[in-house]
Amino acid sequence: MYELKIEDFNLDQIMGSGQCFRWKDAGNGRISITAYGKYMEAVQKGDVFVFSCGEDEFKNVWAEYFDMGTDYGRIKETADSSDTYLQEAIRFGSGIRILRQELWEMLVSFIISQNNNIPRIRKNIEAICEKYGEEIIGRGIDGQIRRAYAFPEPKILAAAKTAGLEGLGLGYRDKYIEAVSLWWMEQGFSDSRQAAGWLLEEGYEGAVSKLLQIKGIGRKVADCVCLFGLHCVEAFPMDTHMKKIEREHYRSGFPLEKYNGCAGIMQQYLFYYDLAGESGALESAAARE
Repeated sequence: MYELKIEDFNLDQIMGSGQCFRWKDAGNGRISITAYGKYMEAVQKGDVFVFSCGEDEFKNVWAEYFDMGTDYGRIKETADSSDTYLQEAIRFGSGIRILRQELWEMLVSFIISQNNNIPRIRKNIEAICEKYGEEIIGRGIDGQIRRAYAFPEPKILAAAKTAGLEGLGLGYRDKYIEAVSLWWMEQGFSDSRQAAGWLLEEGYEGAVSKLLQIKGIGRKVADCVCLFGLHCVEAFPMDTHMKKIEREHYRSGFPLEKYNGCAGIMQQYLFYYDLAGESGALESAAARE
């Protein structure tokens, strides 16, 4: 186990922010996290966190995943003090960070997110992982063995084809998952880091242009993949929540020019604030569509 004090970090807020779908409330204050082929549990008490992994694993895997190298306190200070709505959103979701998630998982996850809601997205992704992912053995905060499933590799889903995805509740999205799996294999990527490097050769807009060539990916999904799978924090996904926010609070559009290099982080504060306020319960709110 590893205990650490972390500022500007809140597990519940991140779990409810619509950027990750494999975090779960494990009861008794525990959050279970499955990522990068590993399983971990975390407990938060104020700004002190207890993780079920050891110090070496945390530093080698989870510190980067949680974006520990970014000063979110400084970023929040750059918000326009006269923008009262943004200031309220930042206070409400002050512990949100943009996770550094695996690109392949984000591609599939945000294809599934189209015209979907958070509980169903999580259910769909878990069904795919249980059917095609490798079993992971981890430990909980209590030291007991936990079993989970890794996100399946592209070659597995490409071989499964649409027929193999039937019955998992994906609807029309199954053909898009097949398409992105085949695209990945045709590109010959060895892993997500190589794919990310290729996508980002010409920067954020270049990555968007390449992603839009994949069947089933539109601008909103491309921006979500850039923000959450490539960590392009200049990406500013526009969905119904953000369009509503602009109509009500930013008639001339959100002032992106003020937030060069962190607009996507501001977007997350705004998105989370509206999502929570609209539904009253994050789990029942519509996800990014």
